[in-house]
Amino acid sequence: MKKTFLTVSALLVLLFSFACKQTPSDDLPRIGIAGIAIECSTFSPAQTTEDMFRIAKGDDLYNRYPFLHEDSLLRQKAHWLPAMVSAATPGGIVTAETYESLLQQTLEALEKNKPYDALFFDIHGAMSVVGLDDPEGDFIIKVRQVIGSTPIISTCMDLHGNVSHRLAENTDLITCYRLAPHEDAMESKERAVANLIERLETGRGRPKYKAWVKVPILLPGEKTSTRVEPAKSLYAGVAPVASLKGVVDAGIWIGYAWADEPRNHAVVMVVGDKKHTVKRSAKKLAQHFWDVRHQFEFIAPTASLEECLEAALQSDKKPFMISDMGDNPTAGGAGDVTWTLARLLKREEFKSPTGPTLIYASIPGPEMVEKALAAGVGARVQAHVGAIVDDRYQGPILLNGTVTFIRKNPVNTEVVIKTGSMYVIVTEKRKPYHYEKDFENLGFAPREADIIMIKVGYLPVSVYNMRGDWMMANTRGGVDQNLLELPYKRIERPMYPLDEDMPDPALEVVFIP
Repeated sequence: MKKTFLTVSALLVLLFSFACKQTPSDDLPRIGIAGIAIECSTFSPAQTTEDMFRIAKGDDLYNRYPFLHEDSLLRQKAHWLPAMVSAATPGGIVTAETYESLLQQTLEALEKNKPYDALFFDIHGAMSVVGLDDPEGDFIIKVRQVIGSTPIISTCMDLHGNVSHRLAENTDLITCYRLAPHEDAMESKERAVANLIERLETGRGRPKYKAWVKVPILLPGEKTSTRVEPAKSLYAGVAPVASLKGVVDAGIWIGYAWADEPRNHAVVMVVGDKKHTVKRSAKKLAQHFWDVRHQFEFIAPTASLEECLEAALQSDKKPFMISDMGDNPTAGGAGDVTWTLARLLKREEFKSPTGPTLIYASIPGPEMVEKALAAGVGARVQAHVGAIVDDRYQGPILLNGTVTFIRKNPVNTEVVIKTGSMYVIVTEKRKPYHYEKDFENLGFAPREADIIMIKVGYLPVSVYNMRGDWMMANTRGGVDQNLLELPYKRIERPMYPLDEDMPDPALEVVFIP
């Protein structure tokens, strides 16, 4: 009898422990999650609509954050109340209707779970909206109107985002990625959440000081990659600052070069509890940034399309990667500019089936996809591709070739059309190609190709690792790298490098209330 009693008691203890682990106690903080993340070029005719966003609500949001999975330590430290996070591939300006819809859905989701002790605010920072300046600043104010002024907001951003006064004022903790390419994106989001939890657990709450410094520099990511100097050393200085006593976190925002708003420029922010340390650190990082401004160069050899092709044709390294930079869909390009493809199709070297193998990734062409699906692999097809959205530089191309591969997908079917020695990847909708697997999924052995032309700027990690050699081509599109010729009208001047001989700025440290 006694033995049975002990067994039942032990079982009850185990059940109680399990229940405690699965259900956070009532005295834990209530933390919401919300955000809208996109990077938008205002120099592209493209517009971003709601159907282009990936929307996650409620418990589905946990799938976005590995550090908040069910058994994670951070998950157990709070009552998590996920509202809604919307994210989209970079593109054109967001329509006013889309922004208003996403905003209202987010606010309604936040309203349902009030009250909050804190909020994790997950944004990119370079969203543009028709008729609205500083959308993230507008967004955080609307969020504050719902959750109130008491909850602490911890914000994580892409380093290519923009930090306006309004955004800085309405957030309490703020951080951004420290690597480009953004291999530390999830690590940075986890840091934003961990900092938030630490301030709540210790009772220290909001940091006492937020130092904001405008750095009048506007450069593209292709010149500021942390793989190379001077950005490598510049960003290597962020973590030591963040670890100083009296500092909670620090960040350097490169800013977004392909939008024309007053907030588009570089920013340094440091937050913490020791005023002198916070101020000195922010000034030091900003001064370092300004001092090395003349050293920023493209991360890879950069030339005209013709010069890049000549170098590739003479090289014996496979695959020779060429970035079609001007229409990079991951920087805000429409992704359907045909300027580059039209010139490739005229090259004699690729007109024979026995010529150098060139894979072109990619061009949208729903008409071609439909015809290829109907005809099947091995059939010859002809249809127009590209220039559906951005036809400023070249109209749609009548592509004629043989279907070599079809990859059906309910979201975005891909087909491969061979013409001469070129393999043109045609998609229903624009699609960036960031992974070696993207090519393998279409039947390619990409490392054996002579040349791969890809609509991208600096190469993401996977395709960077498979390169034999690499150059970046100055091509046309909504994210044209020739910033000096872009029709800026509203950014604050003077601005380096647009005003190369500008006097040294004061780099004033502003304490944000």
